[in-house]
Amino acid sequence: MTRNTTRRTFIGQTAAVGTAALVGSRLSRADDSPNQQLTAACVGVGGKGSSDTSHIAEQGVKIVGLCDVDGGTLTKKGREFPDAVQFTDYREMLDKLGDKVDIVTVSTPDHNHAAAAVKAMRMGKHVYCQKPLTWSIREARTMREVAAEKGVVTQMGNQGTSENGLREAVEIIQSGALGDVSSVHIWSNRPIWPQGTGRPAGEDPIPENLNWDAWIGPAPMRPFKQGVYHGFKWRGWVDFGTGALGDLACHTTNMPVMALRLWGPVAVTAVKNPGLFEGETYPESSSIKFEFPAREGLPPCEFTWYDGGNLPPDEIIKQLPEGFQRRIENQKKGGRKTSGAVVVGSKGLLFSPDDYGAKYYLLPEDKYKGFEKPEQKLPRIPFKGGGDQRQKWEFVSTIKGDYGGTMSNFGYAGRLTETILVGNLALRAGEGQRIEWDAKNLKSTNVSAVNEFVHRDYREGWTL
Repeated sequence: MTRNTTRRTFIGQTAAVGTAALVGSRLSRADDSPNQQLTAACVGVGGKGSSDTSHIAEQGVKIVGLCDVDGGTLTKKGREFPDAVQFTDYREMLDKLGDKVDIVTVSTPDHNHAAAAVKAMRMGKHVYCQKPLTWSIREARTMREVAAEKGVVTQMGNQGTSENGLREAVEIIQSGALGDVSSVHIWSNRPIWPQGTGRPAGEDPIPENLNWDAWIGPAPMRPFKQGVYHGFKWRGWVDFGTGALGDLACHTTNMPVMALRLWGPVAVTAVKNPGLFEGETYPESSSIKFEFPAREGLPPCEFTWYDGGNLPPDEIIKQLPEGFQRRIENQKKGGRKTSGAVVVGSKGLLFSPDDYGAKYYLLPEDKYKGFEKPEQKLPRIPFKGGGDQRQKWEFVSTIKGDYGGTMSNFGYAGRLTETILVGNLALRAGEGQRIEWDAKNLKSTNVSAVNEFVHRDYREGWTL
């Protein structure tokens, strides 16, 4: 696929990266000045967006635009990039900067991801977007469709994908070292923000330096309340975030999803489900079971997610390293919550205590003593640095044509996000209600009431 721009012409192509489940976007430079500097406009430059902006710049990209709804955050980041033009509305920034921009980063609350990223891709921009890729299931499908149509380089911010340890774990599982995998158990220490609460009454004056309209974006408008939504607390609110599952599952499920091609569940059940609180926030804790059919030669598999302190069954925990079992016992007594992922095969287990799946143990240890790693099939990233920097290197180097493709491109990340967010539909149904899911058509075939939450109408002025 080719596309034309006034500043540069890139030739886009899709490149396989070692397995049919992992496909990366790749562009090779085809302009007359291969040393011409790439440019970026960054949407959301506080919190995670601050490091996303800086790490893109570390790869030799010139930051020409900064956008944040918070004037204080914008001013602070502007000191680092004094030549960048500042905006409080990404629509205005993209319209005004136009062909001056090659790359757009999106590091906003979940509900603004798709509107910003899709607009950028339709303008022919390469896009780096934080996880989860989108707020809704339909948005995730649209994101990967538009990325494929435009042939742009994309990457979702689940930086564990760019860790060599994760790629090695994927190769081990796919080699058959665990045997047939029948179940996956993943638990999280999230939420670490308020959930299980209703909307506060009244409203507060909107701060002079806050663009509240742009913060709300495509979501339904509501009154501003100081310290309730704007800031890290937005994750627990149904209109803006995707709760504990949306926040962390794109990290913690990434390795087993990639290895086992766990997308397109046929059913999902909230086995522990206090329900959404007054339709406003996600529950303080939940456990959700996903069912996957036989796929590409792999047997059926169940994946169970636990958050808010919920844990896998004792028969799983007792197989973990003794040191980690002690941490779980401490958690049960009120201590610090743990996170972990266990892939259960007919021959053994793979356990990762790392949210990014970059560290792992093969269990039982005596059985795998002297284990020889399988032949490498996935590419390794030569860049030395932290996970964030490695992922930005992979993204920018792919745009330049210096690397073979981004592994968490929207073709993969969109499918991962679609799968994860089906779990939040289960929280809208009753405890134990099995939702049969038609992944191709994005709808439940037996609980039609949840289908209205696959997507929502955008507020006037905002489009997908």
